Amino acid sequence: MGFDYAQFFAETLGALRREGRYRVFADLERLAGRYPLALYRPPAGAPREVVVWCSNDYLGMGSHPRVLEAMRDAVAVQGAGAGGTRNISGTNHLHVELERELAALHGKDAALLFTSGYVANETTLATLASRLPGAIVFSDALNHASMIAGIRNSRAACRVFRHNDVAHLRELLAGADPAAPKIVAFESVYSMDGDIGPVADICDAAAEFGALTYLDEVHAVGLYGVTGAGVAERDGVMQRLDVIQGTLAKGFGVVGGYIAASATLVDFVRSNAPGFIFSTAMPPAIAAGALASVRHVRAHPDLRTRHQERAATLKRRLLAVDLPVMPSQTHIVPLLVGDAVLCKRASDILLERHGIYIQPINYPTVPRGSERLRITPSPAHDDGLMDALVVALQDVWQELGLSRAAAA
Repeated sequence: MGFDYAQFFAETLGALRREGRYRVFADLERLAGRYPLALYRPPAGAPREVVVWCSNDYLGMGSHPRVLEAMRDAVAVQGAGAGGTRNISGTNHLHVELERELAALHGKDAALLFTSGYVANETTLATLASRLPGAIVFSDALNHASMIAGIRNSRAACRVFRHNDVAHLRELLAGADPAAPKIVAFESVYSMDGDIGPVADICDAAAEFGALTYLDEVHAVGLYGVTGAGVAERDGVMQRLDVIQGTLAKGFGVVGGYIAASATLVDFVRSNAPGFIFSTAMPPAIAAGALASVRHVRAHPDLRTRHQERAATLKRRLLAVDLPVMPSQTHIVPLLVGDAVLCKRASDILLERHGIYIQPINYPTVPRGSERLRITPSPAHDDGLMDALVVALQDVWQELGLSRAAAA
């Protein structure tokens, strides 16, 4: 008798359920022009409106009239799909314009679009690390799964340095072959804890040992810096980064990923990366929406000011009622629960009783024992919505007897 595939799948899923880690996707319908409201369709019962407090559409640009108008116009003129890969009839003038805009945003010679931020990371890191002869990658311990996948798929040597520990990075760089090509891969904003990487100090270490710098700005583009180019712009070090990777799906509210770098490095990736060469190009309407969004966000620093104020205000409000806000330097507001089952139950009560949607964040996204509710206030979350959230969270903490001890 052969392997019982069905039993294996069922047992594995059963284990996830017992641990409280089985992922349940809320069936939501976004409401254009009414963000952060969405229509929730429960498994049983009538649909109802809820307030979304965990979206990565950080600025609400997915509902902005200029973005919607640009997408409608592009569909009307050009239809739906791109028609092929970028190499085979799929390069649209909107792609060209968007890449120019992104290169200008980051002060680089060129940019290259991918179908998602995940693909941008996985494909670019895999291509660079596999093609550079004898390359060694130095990776922050908390890098995103897409970066880890790219490094692993490259089969290059990898050294992991302790999270944001520049001294450890220097120690690893000093111990490597001086002649070997090196890539230091790290993030600016780490999306689960809300901390920020020491970008300038890492650039110093990389320069000292002749390493390329690869910075993931996914959770920072649109949100930090004078024009929204990210933490590297805010800190005045954009020119020191060899590769800046970003997304169009978060601060810009659409979908897609990209890299910005020198013309030769971008051309090298464009010419050698399977994840780019063999993928159908981004639909023209998506590129049009993203282009409109990037241009609007670059020109409106007031969006970033309001966004930061909302995040800071919510942190103060939660701390004032003794709720366990984890330390965060950014717009991300994590509330510690510390147990997978209770984290899911807290999320369920918020949705069922209060009409508030916050997805539980459990292992393996975060370490066991640090399960949390990850809250992401936007400029559209006004004081009234914030009042309701604070009351609802207090109710949940009392109902479940959750700890109010502040996270270390």
